[in-house]
Amino acid sequence: MVAGSDREYRPELISRRGEWVAWSSALLMGIGWIVLRWFGRHISIGMPLFTIVLVFSALSISLSNWVDRQTVMRLNADWIEFHSGLRHVRLLWPEIHQVRVSPSRWGDKVQVIGERARFSFRTLGEVWFQDELKGRMGFEKGDEILHEIIVSSGLKQVSERDGEGAYYVRL
Repeated sequence: MVAGSDREYRPELISRRGEWVAWSSALLMGIGWIVLRWFGRHISIGMPLFTIVLVFSALSISLSNWVDRQTVMRLNADWIEFHSGLRHVRLLWPEIHQVRVSPSRWGDKVQVIGERARFSFRTLGEVWFQDELKGRMGFEKGDEILHEIIVSSGLKQVSERDGEGAYYVRL
């Protein structure tokens, strides 16, 4: 990499349709619960419990979408920086001790482990349904980022099991 040149990467963003469906479902269940109670109808414990589950699901999806939209990874000749809405990590290349790569259905999961901190990200994964691309997730140039982390950190691969991923350490 050229000294002093910062490169910035952002993950692919998934559709917010699922988030809207989750919030709409929670809202409809909540309104139904209130209306039935208003008219004095007996409500089984399942309805409020299901409404609460839907609200927590919608909150979880919203948080995940917000974190993805805040996430950025920066690399330069001296360090790598990972920033999301929930965490900020900057590691100098010599501080990185391990990288673990685990295959997954929607992009490999990469864990970068340093002296004081760690972070993880996904390489690009595509979601297909009935031979149609429905979405992409992870970092489009995730494989390039992974390669640069390994080379810039001076890590060497110590193991790779069939289908179980790879493990890199400083030797």
